[in-house]
Amino acid sequence: MPPSGERPTLIRGARLADGSAVDVSIADGLVVDVATAGTAPVPTDSSSVLDLDGHLLLAATADPHAHLDKARSWDAITPPMGDLRAAIASWRAYADHMSTDDIVARAHDQALRNLRHGTTAIRTHVDVLRGPQPLRGIHALVEVRDMLRDVMDIEIIALASDDVPTAVIETALDAGADGVGGAAHLAPEPLTELDRFVEIAARRDCVLDMHTDESLDEAVTLGALAERTHGWTRNVSAGHCVRLGTLEPAHRDELIAAVVRSRIGIIANPITNLYLQGWNHEVATPRGLTAARQLLDAGARFAAGADNVRDPFNPLGRSDALETAMLLVVAAHLDVEEAFTAVSHGAREVMALPPAGPTPGAAADLLAVKAHSLIEAVAEAPADRVVIHHGSVVSRSTTSVTYPSLTPSPETAR
Repeated sequence: MPPSGERPTLIRGARLADGSAVDVSIADGLVVDVATAGTAPVPTDSSSVLDLDGHLLLAATADPHAHLDKARSWDAITPPMGDLRAAIASWRAYADHMSTDDIVARAHDQALRNLRHGTTAIRTHVDVLRGPQPLRGIHALVEVRDMLRDVMDIEIIALASDDVPTAVIETALDAGADGVGGAAHLAPEPLTELDRFVEIAARRDCVLDMHTDESLDEAVTLGALAERTHGWTRNVSAGHCVRLGTLEPAHRDELIAAVVRSRIGIIANPITNLYLQGWNHEVATPRGLTAARQLLDAGARFAAGADNVRDPFNPLGRSDALETAMLLVVAAHLDVEEAFTAVSHGAREVMALPPAGPTPGAAADLLAVKAHSLIEAVAEAPADRVVIHHGSVVSRSTTSVTYPSLTPSPETAR
């Protein structure tokens, strides 16, 4: 059932990324028409009209790689800053004792922060835990998914390490997870571990989303994943792929060609990998980022996610896909349009969601930002936003700024 709140049938006066001012007609959760501003018929019911003059209208963003079960745990854990292995150790020590209620509270908080910034779809990896209650995280995220089902789409990937039995992973699917994944490159026998997840996904006909080659110097699992899933029709993704960004060009291009042939979706995670990688390199520290430019140029399915937010794997993060896009520009040298596509259209495509945005026939999942252009929106990330999901307004954020010592006091919220 859709939310009972504001459901506009006409968005009036918004500006698109190409600079044109438009009216956008919406019906049944879809964009049905985009016309020159001022030319669309105005409904007699004024409550059906949403005036977005001064706003840039974009596709809502999506996060194809999140960890809502870990989010916002940094303050409780107070972990040492460090690399991937240190983060895993800190998280495991905390996770052994955390409650389902703790996970629900943090995940719900984090999801709403994503939502108010414009993200209406999240794929979250959720740890299958050790000990007598391994599904605490899965149960928590199923609960959060149910709580928020009217305002956003949440997809759950059961994330398991090599010490979690296959039978337990399958119970996570039975409990409501949508897919499976692991970090096979961290296992003692990476290819054996990868084969385990490929077999589970094939047998259960579910999404497979693997953490792959999250290292500056080991390329183990991405090529094997491409080989083992070539020709699959089910959705397959590979997150991180950090080593791809440090390979010699010939090896890199060969591996990218295999990825393109297999149609694997590649998900970059700039903020977390920039933080976690390179700690042992004191001079000319290499940056942990996949080969974004080469993947795009080769025609790969490409997306980017925020990954970790304020947990042992990344102490920072603003829960805003515009931050992820900004990092793709400055760290991966994508242009602004390519970077925003990675967190919107590209992310939805990798998640197998229908296209969204201010285009006839697309899902009416929209983000309106008070900005004049896409580059301004990514550069300044204005807080004034309106978020629409399935045709309903699900979040509004407004700000105002004054300068009391100036007469008259100007407002900068435009």
